[in-house]
Amino acid sequence: MDLKDKKCLIAYFSRKGNNYVDGGIKNLAVGNTEVAAEIIRKVIDGDIFCIDSVKEYPKDYTEATNVAKEELNLNARPNLSDKVENMEDYDVIILGYPNWWGTMPMPVFTFLEEYNFSGKTILPFCTHEGSGLGHSEKDIKKVCSNSDILSGLAIRGSSVNTAEKSIVSWLENNLSDI
Repeated sequence: MDLKDKKCLIAYFSRKGNNYVDGGIKNLAVGNTEVAAEIIRKVIDGDIFCIDSVKEYPKDYTEATNVAKEELNLNARPNLSDKVENMEDYDVIILGYPNWWGTMPMPVFTFLEEYNFSGKTILPFCTHEGSGLGHSEKDIKKVCSNSDILSGLAIRGSSVNTAEKSIVSWLENNLSDI
């Protein structure tokens, strides 16, 4: 997919290991959001950046969700392990994350608050097991009020490996006029 003269960054947060999939806990070698980000990378000529916190989440699913809920309740902003050195060069940010407690994981909030996204286009996508995008789009609009936030895509994590067609269609529908 050609974005003409626009420079694109695919930024995502993903969690491998114990995850809730199809009603049970499964051990994933690669997190669902990373799988979707790699599909996008195959379609779009863009750079990729993994949003990751300094402090690792517990490997156990229940423990990880408890930490995530505590962070949400505290409105925490976990420190990130890496930075995008040239954020000002990007015009389009394709932002991926799992739906945790109805929104983005708190490291994604940290990411959005660390940079100036004014004038940039943000295209969100999330992986989930039944809760869709939750209120994450509204949260992105609140944090990045001077950005153009396009319609997000919710991808069921248990179906991410077969979601390429819907991902490509979503990208074409949202990025064709940029």
